Amino acid sequence: MTQMNINDLRGCKVLFSGYHAPQIGVIEAFHDAVLTLDERGTIVSIEANGDPREAVRLPKDWILIPGLVDLHVHAPQYAQLGTALDVPLEDWLQTYTFPLEARFSDLTYAEHVYSALIDDMLAIGTTTALHFATVHVPATQRLAEICLIKGQRALVGKVAMDDPNQCPQDYRDASAQAAIDGTRAVIDHINSLPDNDGMVFPVITPRFIPSCTDACLEGLGQLAAETGAHIQSHISESDWQHGYVQDRCGCSDSEAFERFGLMRDNAVFAHGTHLSDKDMDLMVTHGAGVAHCPLSNAYFAGAVFPLRRALDKGLHVGFGSDISGGPSGSLWETARMGISAARMRETGVQAQIESEIRGTKDRRIDFREAFFLATRGGGQALGLPVGTFEPGMKFDAIAIDPTRRDGTVRIWTEDTPQNLGDLLLEKLLYTVSKPNIACVWTDAINRLK
Repeated sequence: MTQMNINDLRGCKVLFSGYHAPQIGVIEAFHDAVLTLDERGTIVSIEANGDPREAVRLPKDWILIPGLVDLHVHAPQYAQLGTALDVPLEDWLQTYTFPLEARFSDLTYAEHVYSALIDDMLAIGTTTALHFATVHVPATQRLAEICLIKGQRALVGKVAMDDPNQCPQDYRDASAQAAIDGTRAVIDHINSLPDNDGMVFPVITPRFIPSCTDACLEGLGQLAAETGAHIQSHISESDWQHGYVQDRCGCSDSEAFERFGLMRDNAVFAHGTHLSDKDMDLMVTHGAGVAHCPLSNAYFAGAVFPLRRALDKGLHVGFGSDISGGPSGSLWETARMGISAARMRETGVQAQIESEIRGTKDRRIDFREAFFLATRGGGQALGLPVGTFEPGMKFDAIAIDPTRRDGTVRIWTEDTPQNLGDLLLEKLLYTVSKPNIACVWTDAINRLK
């Protein structure tokens, strides 16, 4: 075996053990497999019984999984993570969140928060993230630069919100044209960043339909058609938002986004707790996906996303932490809550109702589906080559060290990959914490340095 610097694995062969989920509900385990990488950190081949003689051997206790993909992050809200979640959504936005986001006109403050966010996300294994920024063009551009410098694969969008009837006077785009022009400026900036070879992408980001005028949404739809940029927004998140769009547009959120040219391939819409079957079918037709945010849904959505129904329809779904509507920035915690929420939806929560009719009877998900959603599911929704250990995919990966005493994983004598099979992955999914993360690679370069 070759003794080399494991911080840069580009152009190397790597001997490893680990897991990935190439399809929903399917787990594949690797035991001393050899993975070959090219000079750009792309997987060339993987051999279950490859020749280990020229391979870099990782520490024997390490278990590799693909990097985590977070489909919904409000990057500026990291500064208020875990606070003010005891108030209604409207109070949370108007009293806390909008004033906080307005502070990002200060580029020094923005850089301070964004740098901490990206460092902390990488430290827990989130290698790809879809970021909402703020209305401010310079701060949004700086977020993209920070992601590139630190090595998080990221999609970054300037928030568009111009409706004076729904947005604060001191925190909104001055006009529909200003929102569109600012979005274009961010797209051009990200696309021109030096050495940005598939690491950071621009995203057209109407905050949600209530915050944008029709002129703004129409212009953003035209910009999407012109540039081919990714799209993100919120969709059918709560009773109020879902009803507001129905009253204003005479249709559902998904139909309105289609009307404005924003329901497109690899567009990602957060929450979707109030989506109908017709809405889901429309999204599937257009190749769009949902960022499932089970933590924040528990606080603000007023409903549980019908995850199994969405998956059965073929809708692209991945997990979103929804910093800071969710109280944790960890996609591990998000995945655990996703499993719990699906079980509660299946069985129901009201004990006074007979058990036979209490729940929805939608099938639950288990750790296998959750692992897929946190990795390849998110990658599929974004149309990016991440989330599995397969030829043509980027080597974005996490090395988990279950032996660390300051970690929260406990491995016993019988807990070997050969003995437990997929159940070892289940143990990791439920018990891993930050100290167990030994290395985090994107493009085969370790970002924990």
